[in-house]
Amino acid sequence: MAAEMVNPRSDSTSGSGEGVEGVTDGEPFDPAFALHRGGKMAVQATVPVRNRDDLSLAYTPGVAKVCSAIAEQPELVHDYTWKSQVVAVVTDGSAVLGLGDIGPEASLPVMEGKAILFKQFGGVDAVPIALDCRDVDEIVETVARFAPSFGGVNLEDISAPRCFEIERKLQERVDIPIFHDDQHGTAVVTLAALRNAAKLTNRALGQLRAVISGAGAAGVAIARILTEAGIGDVAVCDRKGVVSPDREDLTDVKRELAGFTNKAGLTGSLEAALDGADVFIGVSGGTVPEDAVAKMAPDAFIFAMANPNPEIHPDVAHQYASVVATGRSDFPNQINNVLAFPGIFAGALQVRASRITEGMKLAAAEALAAVVADELSADKVIPSPFDERVAPAVTAAVAAAARAEGVARR
Repeated sequence: MAAEMVNPRSDSTSGSGEGVEGVTDGEPFDPAFALHRGGKMAVQATVPVRNRDDLSLAYTPGVAKVCSAIAEQPELVHDYTWKSQVVAVVTDGSAVLGLGDIGPEASLPVMEGKAILFKQFGGVDAVPIALDCRDVDEIVETVARFAPSFGGVNLEDISAPRCFEIERKLQERVDIPIFHDDQHGTAVVTLAALRNAAKLTNRALGQLRAVISGAGAAGVAIARILTEAGIGDVAVCDRKGVVSPDREDLTDVKRELAGFTNKAGLTGSLEAALDGADVFIGVSGGTVPEDAVAKMAPDAFIFAMANPNPEIHPDVAHQYASVVATGRSDFPNQINNVLAFPGIFAGALQVRASRITEGMKLAAAEALAAVVADELSADKVIPSPFDERVAPAVTAAVAAAARAEGVARR
């Protein structure tokens, strides 16, 4: 598959575009519309079909030999098709970037974008698939039925709490990796940045108390991976305050979350939880009052990752924190999922892994942190997405971890 930035259908005349902001008389004047005209992707053959002989090998009758061999030995599908090189990027359009529930059609530009990032940063082909359904079991059944065509499935922009159940049920149905990037990609990059921030200030993760604002997909996954990595303590807050066992309004996911977080037994508001905290991690939006930030521990870390408006603006954060990160590309230390998911899938596909384990995610975070371990500064606790060392390091670490954990098949 070609994931080219130059649009192969830029001369398309289908659709006038009238009435769409940024488009007049069928011609885009906004560069975003110009880039997206006709889509951002195209399928490209990897073998020539120049004459009768080529045709007879690429299609009938030559293809029948390969099909028959795969029918006899199903594992040959990995060697003689693209299966072990391609990922399905699946969404229902219910939680797209900062846009929310915009539906499957409107989500396609984002899914195409995700696919070209897979190719650009991990060498992995990806196919965007937007589903017109919201029922958990329908989505699971649909994806499970087309799973034989792919080496992995990247779930994208599916709202919580359904995303947790969809991922779990799908992984129980199929023997290829199911990975919800909004959860685990964010978590892996966050852990990598936090490891380096701690190293920079001569602290261990076990000495840190973190507070996460947001108990959705990303917040839950970050809490889980930080716990697995040995964080001293982590409390997660939703709109009603700290997620704690004494609350009677918790979903099943939040009840499970309360069971392995918040060793200190905090209750009440986010602002109260921040008193003396070493780390703030924002994956919720909104604004944290400055007086609450001021009560954090000395040399705190503030990772305010809401886009486009961080929960704590860097200008404020730098007054109280030794390391500041955001989700934005115009500030240092961008927590960007593209640092994780291309290499994670590349490593999993390389060894034909049946799933992506917690150990593989931890290995990815460690490898990502190590890329800049000898170059650390307050403005560089995480690599740039364009650092060419990232994908090979993450790929190798994930492949090795898959072998060590017994989920690799080669």
